[in-house]
Amino acid sequence: MNLKTIPIIGLPVAATNYAGAVEWILERARRNDRAYAVEAANTHVAALARSDEEFGESMRRFDMIFPDGMPLVWTLNSRLAAAEKLSDRVYGPTLMLETLKATNDLPRFKHFLLGGKQATLDELTRNFATRFPNVTIAATHSPPFGEWPESEFELIAEKIRASGANLIWVGLGCPKQEHWIAQNKDRLPPGVYFGIGAAFAFHAGEVKQSPPVLQRLGMEWAYRLAMEPRRLFKRYFTYNSLFLYHLLRDHMRG
Repeated sequence: MNLKTIPIIGLPVAATNYAGAVEWILERARRNDRAYAVEAANTHVAALARSDEEFGESMRRFDMIFPDGMPLVWTLNSRLAAAEKLSDRVYGPTLMLETLKATNDLPRFKHFLLGGKQATLDELTRNFATRFPNVTIAATHSPPFGEWPESEFELIAEKIRASGANLIWVGLGCPKQEHWIAQNKDRLPPGVYFGIGAAFAFHAGEVKQSPPVLQRLGMEWAYRLAMEPRRLFKRYFTYNSLFLYHLLRDHMRG
């Protein structure tokens, strides 16, 4: 299965919905022939990929990028035929739930949770066992804080390989998770690797998600900014502005 992609400020974004995204993911997981890198990108990821050469290089190593932010959906829709237009984004935390749901009765698919505190991973495992009782969470791993020694990669790779997981959720925060997946893609065990951001904290109940109405309006950033103004102000102000700047600049250049 191939998906149509359209470049948005240089980032190739798939024009698809949750069903198409999950189908693409499971097809690659079935192949089990190599490591595939998947991202659900918002304006922060797109603007960072355009403005930061190292991060842009990492994103070029990803196999599929889904439209996590509504501004990306609106941009895609402006370039799609009427019959192709999208009604919703492919929001990373929801994509995780949709993938778990699709694999609930399919034992050939096994999930691995990488990142965050062990308490968060334990709570995630409990929550997923309740919501998706037949899903296989093959293993989890809470890595040390800060820079990792080379031995940490070998430990993680061996745990993934031994678990038999083919769906690996990497919640290390942006941009660390994207760099880690991209830089190690050629030596990771086969499977689909997701840069999943704040999904672990959301699904563990540690951080509240914005109301659905704000998400549909593309205002999730405002809700999260109100919840964590000191941590997120610079990020949203800088990268939302950069996204608009590059989008308008590319449009004027044709």
